[in-house]
Amino acid sequence: MDMMNSSMVTEFVLLGLTNTWELEIFFFFIFSLAYASIVAGNLLIVVIITFDSLLYSTPMYFLLGNLSFLDMSVSTITTPKMVTDFLRENKTISLWGCMAQMFFLHLLGGSEMTLLIVMAVDRYIAICKPLHYTSIMNRRVLVGSVLLSWAVGFVHTMSQMVFTITLPFCGPNIVDDIFCDLPRILKLACTETFILELLVTADSGLLSFICFILLLISYTVILVTIRHRSSGGLSKALSTLSAHIIVVTLFFGSIIFIYAWPFRGFSVDKFLSVFYSIITPLLNPIIYTLRNQEMKAAISRLRKYITNSSVEFVICTPISSFLHRKESLLFVC
Repeated sequence: MDMMNSSMVTEFVLLGLTNTWELEIFFFFIFSLAYASIVAGNLLIVVIITFDSLLYSTPMYFLLGNLSFLDMSVSTITTPKMVTDFLRENKTISLWGCMAQMFFLHLLGGSEMTLLIVMAVDRYIAICKPLHYTSIMNRRVLVGSVLLSWAVGFVHTMSQMVFTITLPFCGPNIVDDIFCDLPRILKLACTETFILELLVTADSGLLSFICFILLLISYTVILVTIRHRSSGGLSKALSTLSAHIIVVTLFFGSIIFIYAWPFRGFSVDKFLSVFYSIITPLLNPIIYTLRNQEMKAAISRLRKYITNSSVEFVICTPISSFLHRKESLLFVC
């Protein structure tokens, strides 16, 4: 029993993207800049939507703010560890640190999967039933939808992690990836994990594939409906939905290839891991800010508000200081 305990794995070694020092330095600066852009861009969207009453009261932007928070969180769970490992010779992560990383990855991934479906429903109602849009997508429905997405994410991650944390790890501890994820970790367990691997494939791979197909069908229904109603409205609908379709394709495409695609290679999985944790969260702010006139107008309003507040502070502070000094002199006299 003591020998068994002494041979149990307490940490995993992440091989990362490369072992070449020059490439590691290059990737360190590239991914550090990418992570800073992810945090700044998504945080900007959250702040603008939160403090702009016009956007905050709009269902689409309320959901977009939550999507940006999820993207920023997914990247925060994986990217800082990956970036710091580029400068370390010993790229290790503790057993429970690995379990925590997988838990939050699937929690946020399941939540984002559900939220993207809610956003598709929102676009369907906005385009196909515009007269009933505000009554259907009211504040109660929006808050309930966001809470539902978090609940689905929690059930999604717990259905897999409740079995994973009980697995014994006593053999190899080398993970050929940039972060811990279930397909790699399950192969290192010292017991038969075939049934659990099928569960992960069904829970993460097939579920994401089915959701992706349903989303594509919903977008097709929207476009067909608009085409039958008005030929001029089709181009507007395409412009509105293009951003959603891009985000959905990037998000679900990487997940499907990681969890459900049968012909996978280690280098391909690493590329998809980078795509899922860095590229998609980085493109989200670009898609929704640079192409969106309402977001640009909100940024201008926020900039004008900050500028006016700064001017008022600069003008009022000397005056208040002068009045304070004057009152002090009068009091002394």
